[in-house]
Amino acid sequence: MTVIVRDLRPDVRADAEGFARVRQLALPYILFTPESLVHDLTRTHPDARFRQLVAEQDGEIIGTAQVGLAHESTEPGQGFANVYVHPGRTGRGAGGLLVRTAEAHLSDAGATTSYAWVLDAPSHRAFAERRGYTASRSAHFLRLDLAGGALPPPRTPPPGVELRTAADFADDPRALFALDAETTRDEPSDIDTEFADYEAWLEGTWRHPLFSHELTSVVVVDGRPAAFSAARTDGGTRYGTVMTGTARAFRGRGLAKLAKNDSLHRARAAGCTEAFTGNDSGNGPMLAINKWFGYDICATEVRYVRELG
Repeated sequence: MTVIVRDLRPDVRADAEGFARVRQLALPYILFTPESLVHDLTRTHPDARFRQLVAEQDGEIIGTAQVGLAHESTEPGQGFANVYVHPGRTGRGAGGLLVRTAEAHLSDAGATTSYAWVLDAPSHRAFAERRGYTASRSAHFLRLDLAGGALPPPRTPPPGVELRTAADFADDPRALFALDAETTRDEPSDIDTEFADYEAWLEGTWRHPLFSHELTSVVVVDGRPAAFSAARTDGGTRYGTVMTGTARAFRGRGLAKLAKNDSLHRARAAGCTEAFTGNDSGNGPMLAINKWFGYDICATEVRYVRELG
């Protein structure tokens, strides 16, 4: 009955399946597949010192952790340790053992701060606070019923504006990299992020197994990508937007709505029945856009932080 913590083995299918199963039960609002987890583990930039840990009891994976350095942060020493335990296997010590192992790895990697997302529930928050973590910002998970809900009708772009997909940029996606980098810099976060490595972006975003080039909509203004809604799917009926944004020079023109509406219609036509997204609780403009589309908040997470020393 002893719980052990070890690294996920990317070449063992049962490991990835067990990890994905726990995450799907603990966080049903985020898309995970065994293939996406292996991709994250094997393709993340080495500077991230990224590890995926599993807590195992009697051969069953009952807990998971993703831990590493925010290597794209403008401030060094920022680490993350996101721990989730099978909802039916709590109280066995798996979570605490995962946290201790994750923090030891971060300290060895040179991190001075550990950030952790925690579900906004009394037991989860108490777990973090007992381990010296302090609450910071919060974020919402949102869900939209694509099968039974009503979407705003498709919009015809105004003159000089085109709707395309990421697939149209397959030969050279650098313009989308630049757009993603600019909009990501303006996202509310405890950790500043700056995309400067094009090859790392290709591996982590463009070639990610969940990323859908066909469902990612791009608004082009006078030949320049100006707004986009980046889509992921699990290969089944679940769809998620992981980033919707507009370049600074084009804001205030409704282009993010145009991109997201187009992506949602494409997703429904492709057979997706559920749409998920997430927003920082302080990101009023995107929360308003998602409310306009009919999304409902289905869960909230709180970002906790602890200084390592």
